[in-house]
Amino acid sequence: MSKAPRLTALDAVHRALGATMTDFAGWDMPLRYGSERDEHNAVRTRAGLFDLSHMGEITVTGPRAAELLDYALVGNISGVAVGRARYTMICREDGGILDDLIVYRLGDDEYMVVANASNAQTVLDALVERAVAFGPGDAKGVTVRDDRDAYALLAVQGPESPGILKSLTDADLDGLKYYAGLPGTVAGVPALIARTGYTGEDGFELFVEPRYAERLWQALTEAGASVGLIPCGLSCRDTLRLEAGMPLYGNELSTALTPFDAGLGRVVKFEKAAGTEDFVGRMALATAAELTAVAPPRKLVGLIAEGRRVPRAGYHVVVGGAVVGEVTSGAPSPTLGRPIAMAYVDAAYAEPGTPDVAVDIRGSHEPYEVVALPFYKRQK
Repeated sequence: MSKAPRLTALDAVHRALGATMTDFAGWDMPLRYGSERDEHNAVRTRAGLFDLSHMGEITVTGPRAAELLDYALVGNISGVAVGRARYTMICREDGGILDDLIVYRLGDDEYMVVANASNAQTVLDALVERAVAFGPGDAKGVTVRDDRDAYALLAVQGPESPGILKSLTDADLDGLKYYAGLPGTVAGVPALIARTGYTGEDGFELFVEPRYAERLWQALTEAGASVGLIPCGLSCRDTLRLEAGMPLYGNELSTALTPFDAGLGRVVKFEKAAGTEDFVGRMALATAAELTAVAPPRKLVGLIAEGRRVPRAGYHVVVGGAVVGEVTSGAPSPTLGRPIAMAYVDAAYAEPGTPDVAVDIRGSHEPYEVVALPFYKRQK
């Protein structure tokens, strides 16, 4: 028998709002509340409120926590200052990407790793397994704790989000930099206030105890009503991140690809602040870095339709009838008014403006323009 999907602390709120629900990575999540286009445009021009409680939080603590994370992940985690965050990845020994992550340094010896919902258990298992190398029990100087049930996660995204949040907190939002987090109180609720963004707009993520989730959702809804804030589901989250050129695990990222294959080799740090030279996947990633420098594999590019037909993941990119790549994500772009896609294509066809590029959509070769990513970048 299949397991019943997990419910977030805001499940009753979503149903009361008439959300269309969907099973996503074992969670029952809101896909949309009304029009996907309206929700997308609200985030681009005003503000949107999201429930992201399906994300996986894992806390790593102890005097050797930084050392473990430097060993377990590809980034220089020990070099992250308290109160800051870093985008990174966890890879297999062969360099394949297990997941992309955000790591927050909450204290000198305390970190929170946030994994994608679909990979949270995989990441937890890998961190626990990799911690074994540090010794048995308390002697290893590091504890890996599953905190997925300890947090609800709400996000306010869009140009009006700073004003909405400022009306509910005394925290120094102006001093909160991109990829940072600080403890504070929002509408009387204790929260970790983060500013990383996944929509291409300014925005904040609020980690709170699940018992406070409904109270905080209601306060944010009321504070944002006058500036057009509306609830937003997973569907517009996907079109927003696609316009922003942000990779999605399972689409642009997978165990079949290294960070270098995905054009994200910059997240791999071969020298780390703690002097930890060895980390899981190091040898394979060093080889991938060399190969990419000499003869790049397929490159991730943007594609904009000349017509109206929408490409989907797995569709072939063709030039002169020959397959030169594959679409990883595709959707209508509300901002551009045309279908867009991300695709891995042979390096010879990856330059913006490459002629005669098409996508095979059910046997019809639809013309597409190759462009540099992202499709959309907000005005600062």
